[in-house]
Amino acid sequence: MKYILVSMRPKQWIKNIFLFPALIFSHNLFDVFLLAKVTIGFGLFCLAASSIYIFNDIKDIKKDQEHPEKSKRPLASGHLQCSTAYAVSVILATIALFGAIILDLTFFVIISAYVIMNIAYTTKIKQVVILDVFCIASGFVFRVLAGTSLAGVQPSDWLIICTITISIFLGFSKRRSELILGGANSSNHRQVLSNYSIQFLDQMISVSSACTLMSYALYTIADETVTRFGTRNLIFTLPFAIYGIYRYLYLNHQKQMGGNPTIALLKDFPLFLNGLIWLGAVILIIYY
Repeated sequence: MKYILVSMRPKQWIKNIFLFPALIFSHNLFDVFLLAKVTIGFGLFCLAASSIYIFNDIKDIKKDQEHPEKSKRPLASGHLQCSTAYAVSVILATIALFGAIILDLTFFVIISAYVIMNIAYTTKIKQVVILDVFCIASGFVFRVLAGTSLAGVQPSDWLIICTITISIFLGFSKRRSELILGGANSSNHRQVLSNYSIQFLDQMISVSSACTLMSYALYTIADETVTRFGTRNLIFTLPFAIYGIYRYLYLNHQKQMGGNPTIALLKDFPLFLNGLIWLGAVILIIYY
Protein backbone atom coordinates (compact mmCIF):
# COMPACT_ATOMS: atom_id res chain seq x y z
CA MET A 1 0.00 0.00 0.00
CA LYS A 2 2.88 2.34 0.75
CA TYR A 3 4.35 1.96 -2.73
CA ILE A 4 0.93 2.23 -4.36
CA LEU A 5 0.34 5.52 -2.55
CA VAL A 6 3.76 6.82 -3.60
CA SER A 7 3.01 5.86 -7.22
CA MET A 8 -0.24 7.82 -7.02
CA ARG A 9 1.92 10.94 -6.47
CA PRO A 10 -0.35 12.74 -3.97
CA LYS A 11 1.94 15.79 -4.04
CA GLN A 12 0.87 16.31 -7.66
CA TRP A 13 -2.76 16.64 -6.63
CA ILE A 14 -2.15 20.32 -5.95
CA LYS A 15 -2.42 20.81 -9.73
CA ASN A 16 -6.11 20.09 -9.42
CA ILE A 17 -6.70 23.36 -7.59
CA PHE A 18 -7.27 24.65 -11.12
CA LEU A 19 -10.83 23.39 -10.61
CA PHE A 20 -11.44 26.20 -8.08
CA PRO A 21 -10.74 29.48 -9.97
CA ALA A 22 -14.14 29.35 -11.68
CA LEU A 23 -15.80 29.08 -8.27
CA ILE A 24 -13.77 31.98 -6.87
CA PHE A 25 -14.15 34.33 -9.84
CA SER A 26 -17.88 33.63 -10.21
CA HIS A 27 -18.70 34.93 -6.71
CA ASN A 28 -19.70 31.42 -5.59
CA LEU A 29 -16.85 30.55 -3.24
CA PHE A 30 -19.13 30.66 -0.19
CA ASP A 31 -21.98 28.74 -1.83
CA VAL A 32 -21.83 25.58 0.30
CA PHE A 33 -23.49 23.33 -2.28
CA LEU A 34 -21.25 24.42 -5.17
CA LEU A 35 -18.14 24.37 -2.97
CA ALA A 36 -18.93 20.79 -1.95
CA LYS A 37 -19.58 19.82 -5.57
CA VAL A 38 -16.29 21.26 -6.82
CA THR A 39 -14.44 19.69 -3.89
CA ILE A 40 -15.83 16.26 -4.77
CA GLY A 41 -14.83 16.90 -8.38
CA PHE A 42 -11.34 17.79 -7.12
CA GLY A 43 -11.15 14.40 -5.39
CA LEU A 44 -12.31 12.53 -8.49
CA PHE A 45 -9.80 14.40 -10.65
CA CYS A 46 -7.06 13.40 -8.20
CA LEU A 47 -7.98 9.73 -8.68
CA ALA A 48 -8.04 10.10 -12.46
CA ALA A 49 -4.66 11.85 -12.44
CA SER A 50 -3.15 9.18 -10.19
CA SER A 51 -4.41 6.52 -12.57
CA ILE A 52 -2.52 8.25 -15.39
CA TYR A 53 0.63 8.69 -13.28
CA ILE A 54 0.74 4.97 -12.59
CA PHE A 55 0.06 4.13 -16.25
CA ASN A 56 2.87 6.49 -17.26
CA ASP A 57 5.28 4.83 -14.81
CA ILE A 58 4.43 1.43 -16.28
CA LYS A 59 5.09 2.59 -19.84
CA ASP A 60 8.34 4.38 -18.91
CA ILE A 61 9.74 1.86 -16.42
CA LYS A 62 12.90 1.12 -18.41
CA LYS A 63 13.65 4.78 -19.16
CA ASP A 64 12.96 5.77 -15.55
CA GLN A 65 15.59 3.29 -14.40
CA GLU A 66 18.22 5.43 -16.17
CA HIS A 67 17.05 8.67 -14.54
CA PRO A 68 18.81 9.83 -11.32
CA GLU A 69 15.52 10.69 -9.56
CA LYS A 70 12.84 8.67 -11.36
CA SER A 71 14.81 5.47 -10.78
CA LYS A 72 13.69 5.72 -7.13
CA ARG A 73 10.02 5.37 -8.06
CA PRO A 74 8.36 2.14 -6.82
CA LEU A 75 8.00 0.58 -10.29
CA ALA A 76 11.45 1.55 -11.57
CA SER A 77 13.11 0.39 -8.35
CA GLY A 78 11.25 -2.93 -8.37
CA HIS A 79 9.25 -2.35 -5.17
CA LEU A 80 5.94 -2.51 -7.05
CA GLN A 81 4.96 -5.13 -9.64
CA CYS A 82 3.57 -4.03 -13.02
CA SER A 83 0.55 -6.35 -12.68
CA THR A 84 -0.41 -4.71 -9.40
CA ALA A 85 0.15 -1.25 -10.83
CA TYR A 86 -2.05 -2.00 -13.85
CA ALA A 87 -4.87 -3.18 -11.61
CA VAL A 88 -4.64 -0.10 -9.38
CA SER A 89 -4.57 2.22 -12.40
CA VAL A 90 -7.74 0.66 -13.84
CA ILE A 91 -9.51 0.73 -10.48
CA LEU A 92 -8.70 4.40 -9.89
CA ALA A 93 -9.85 5.40 -13.38
CA THR A 94 -13.06 3.40 -12.98
CA ILE A 95 -13.89 5.02 -9.64
CA ALA A 96 -13.16 8.50 -11.04
CA LEU A 97 -15.28 8.04 -14.15
CA PHE A 98 -18.17 6.34 -12.35
CA GLY A 99 -18.19 9.08 -9.71
CA ALA A 100 -18.10 11.74 -12.44
CA ILE A 101 -21.23 10.30 -14.09
CA ILE A 102 -23.09 10.57 -10.80
CA LEU A 103 -21.79 14.07 -10.06
CA ASP A 104 -22.31 15.84 -13.40
CA LEU A 105 -22.59 14.66 -17.01
CA THR A 106 -20.52 17.53 -18.47
CA PHE A 107 -17.86 16.91 -15.84
CA PHE A 108 -17.83 13.24 -16.86
CA VAL A 109 -17.20 14.20 -20.51
CA ILE A 110 -14.35 16.52 -19.50
CA ILE A 111 -12.64 14.07 -17.17
CA SER A 112 -13.02 11.32 -19.80
CA ALA A 113 -11.37 13.58 -22.38
CA TYR A 114 -8.59 14.27 -19.87
CA VAL A 115 -7.94 10.55 -19.37
CA ILE A 116 -8.00 9.81 -23.12
CA MET A 117 -5.71 12.74 -23.88
CA ASN A 118 -3.20 11.62 -21.27
CA ILE A 119 -3.21 8.05 -22.52
CA ALA A 120 -2.43 9.42 -25.99
CA TYR A 121 0.28 11.61 -24.48
CA THR A 122 1.88 8.70 -22.63
CA THR A 123 1.84 6.36 -25.61
CA LYS A 124 2.78 8.73 -28.45
CA ILE A 125 2.41 12.52 -28.12
CA LYS A 126 5.16 12.86 -25.50
CA GLN A 127 7.63 12.06 -28.30
CA VAL A 128 6.48 14.94 -30.54
CA VAL A 129 8.37 18.21 -30.01
CA ILE A 130 6.28 21.27 -28.95
CA LEU A 131 3.07 19.25 -29.19
CA ASP A 132 4.13 17.43 -26.04
CA VAL A 133 4.10 20.69 -24.07
CA PHE A 134 0.77 21.71 -25.62
CA CYS A 135 -0.65 18.40 -24.46
CA ILE A 136 0.55 19.07 -20.91
CA ALA A 137 -1.05 22.52 -21.08
CA SER A 138 -4.37 21.06 -22.23
CA GLY A 139 -4.52 19.08 -18.99
CA PHE A 140 -4.77 22.34 -17.03
CA VAL A 141 -7.42 23.64 -19.42
CA PHE A 142 -9.46 20.48 -18.81
CA ARG A 143 -9.18 21.14 -15.07
CA VAL A 144 -10.45 24.70 -15.46
CA LEU A 145 -13.33 23.56 -17.69
CA ALA A 146 -14.18 20.89 -15.15
CA GLY A 147 -14.36 23.57 -12.48
CA THR A 148 -16.65 25.78 -14.56
CA SER A 149 -19.00 22.89 -15.28
CA LEU A 150 -19.29 21.99 -11.60
CA ALA A 151 -19.68 25.64 -10.57
CA GLY A 152 -22.44 26.05 -13.16
CA VAL A 153 -20.81 29.00 -14.95
CA GLN A 154 -19.61 29.73 -18.47
CA PRO A 155 -15.82 29.63 -18.82
CA SER A 156 -14.40 33.13 -19.17
CA ASP A 157 -12.27 33.78 -22.25
CA TRP A 158 -9.68 35.43 -20.02
CA LEU A 159 -9.61 32.45 -17.66
CA ILE A 160 -8.91 30.10 -20.56
CA ILE A 161 -6.22 32.38 -22.03
CA CYS A 162 -4.42 32.80 -18.70
CA THR A 163 -4.58 29.05 -18.07
CA ILE A 164 -3.15 28.21 -21.49
CA THR A 165 -0.28 30.68 -21.26
CA ILE A 166 0.83 29.81 -17.74
CA SER A 167 0.60 26.06 -18.37
CA ILE A 168 2.69 26.38 -21.54
CA PHE A 169 5.20 28.40 -19.53
CA LEU A 170 5.37 25.66 -16.89
CA GLY A 171 5.63 22.97 -19.57
CA PHE A 172 8.64 24.50 -21.31
CA SER A 173 10.24 25.23 -17.93
CA LYS A 174 9.84 21.54 -17.06
CA ARG A 175 11.53 20.51 -20.31
CA ARG A 176 14.42 22.89 -19.64
CA SER A 177 14.98 21.45 -16.18
CA GLU A 178 14.86 17.88 -17.54
CA LEU A 179 17.38 18.75 -20.23
CA ILE A 180 19.83 20.23 -17.71
CA LEU A 181 19.37 17.47 -15.15
CA GLY A 182 19.77 14.69 -17.71
CA GLY A 183 22.76 16.27 -19.45
CA ALA A 184 24.09 14.36 -22.43
CA ASN A 185 21.94 11.33 -21.51
CA SER A 186 18.66 13.27 -21.17
CA SER A 187 17.17 11.77 -24.34
CA ASN A 188 17.68 8.26 -22.93
CA HIS A 189 14.86 8.73 -20.44
CA ARG A 190 12.78 11.19 -22.52
CA GLN A 191 13.19 10.86 -26.28
CA VAL A 192 11.69 14.24 -27.16
CA LEU A 193 14.49 16.08 -25.32
CA SER A 194 16.82 15.33 -28.24
CA ASN A 195 14.74 17.85 -30.23
CA TYR A 196 15.10 20.63 -27.65
CA SER A 197 18.00 22.88 -26.72
CA ILE A 198 18.52 25.26 -23.80
CA GLN A 199 18.54 28.27 -26.14
CA PHE A 200 15.30 27.27 -27.84
CA LEU A 201 13.55 26.55 -24.54
CA ASP A 202 14.69 29.87 -23.07
CA GLN A 203 13.06 31.64 -26.02
CA MET A 204 9.81 29.71 -25.55
CA ILE A 205 9.84 30.39 -21.81
CA SER A 206 10.38 34.12 -22.40
CA VAL A 207 7.49 34.33 -24.84
CA SER A 208 5.08 32.30 -22.72
CA SER A 209 5.94 34.11 -19.47
CA ALA A 210 5.38 37.48 -21.15
CA CYS A 211 2.06 36.27 -22.58
CA THR A 212 1.01 35.02 -19.14
CA LEU A 213 1.66 38.32 -17.40
CA MET A 214 0.15 40.40 -20.19
CA SER A 215 -3.02 38.30 -20.40
CA TYR A 216 -3.49 38.48 -16.62
CA ALA A 217 -2.85 42.24 -16.61
CA LEU A 218 -5.39 42.78 -19.39
CA TYR A 219 -7.89 40.58 -17.57
CA THR A 220 -7.72 42.69 -14.40
CA ILE A 221 -8.60 45.91 -16.28
CA ALA A 222 -10.96 44.49 -18.91
CA ASP A 223 -14.42 46.10 -19.04
CA GLU A 224 -15.97 42.67 -18.52
CA THR A 225 -13.97 42.17 -15.31
CA VAL A 226 -14.67 45.66 -13.93
CA THR A 227 -18.39 45.29 -14.68
CA ARG A 228 -18.63 41.85 -13.10
CA PHE A 229 -16.86 42.72 -9.86
CA GLY A 230 -17.68 46.41 -9.68
CA THR A 231 -14.06 47.37 -9.03
CA ARG A 232 -10.81 48.05 -10.84
CA ASN A 233 -8.73 46.98 -7.85
CA LEU A 234 -7.77 43.57 -9.23
CA ILE A 235 -4.91 45.37 -10.97
CA PHE A 236 -3.24 45.55 -7.53
CA THR A 237 -2.82 41.75 -7.57
CA LEU A 238 -0.58 42.01 -10.65
CA PRO A 239 2.67 42.52 -8.64
CA PHE A 240 2.09 39.14 -6.96
CA ALA A 241 1.64 37.48 -10.36
CA ILE A 242 4.83 39.13 -11.63
CA TYR A 243 6.78 38.06 -8.56
CA GLY A 244 5.47 34.50 -8.86
CA ILE A 245 6.67 34.21 -12.47
CA TYR A 246 10.05 35.80 -11.68
CA ARG A 247 10.55 33.65 -8.59
CA TYR A 248 9.81 30.50 -10.57
CA LEU A 249 12.24 31.59 -13.29
CA TYR A 250 14.86 32.09 -10.58
CA LEU A 251 14.22 28.62 -9.18
CA ASN A 252 14.38 27.09 -12.65
CA HIS A 253 17.54 28.86 -13.84
CA GLN A 254 19.51 29.20 -10.61
CA LYS A 255 18.31 26.34 -8.39
CA GLN A 256 17.31 23.72 -10.99
CA MET A 257 13.88 23.38 -9.35
CA GLY A 258 11.78 23.90 -12.47
CA GLY A 259 11.30 20.24 -13.32
CA ASN A 260 8.38 19.89 -10.95
CA PRO A 261 6.22 22.99 -10.38
CA THR A 262 4.37 21.28 -7.55
CA ILE A 263 7.53 20.52 -5.58
CA ALA A 264 8.84 24.02 -6.24
CA LEU A 265 5.63 25.53 -4.87
CA LEU A 266 5.61 23.34 -1.78
CA LYS A 267 9.32 23.58 -0.98
CA ASP A 268 10.03 27.22 -1.77
CA PHE A 269 8.52 29.30 1.02
CA PRO A 270 8.66 32.70 -0.78
CA LEU A 271 6.81 31.23 -3.78
CA PHE A 272 4.26 29.49 -1.55
CA LEU A 273 3.69 32.60 0.58
CA ASN A 274 3.34 34.78 -2.51
CA GLY A 275 0.66 32.43 -3.84
CA LEU A 276 -1.28 32.61 -0.58
CA ILE A 277 -1.07 36.42 -0.50
CA TRP A 278 -2.23 36.63 -4.12
CA LEU A 279 -5.18 34.35 -3.38
CA GLY A 280 -6.08 36.30 -0.26
CA ALA A 281 -5.90 39.61 -2.15
CA VAL A 282 -8.12 38.27 -4.94
CA ILE A 283 -10.76 37.02 -2.49
CA LEU A 284 -10.64 40.26 -0.50
CA ILE A 285 -11.07 42.44 -3.59
CA ILE A 286 -13.79 40.34 -5.24
CA TYR A 287 -15.90 39.61 -2.16
CA TYR A 288 -15.32 42.58 0.13
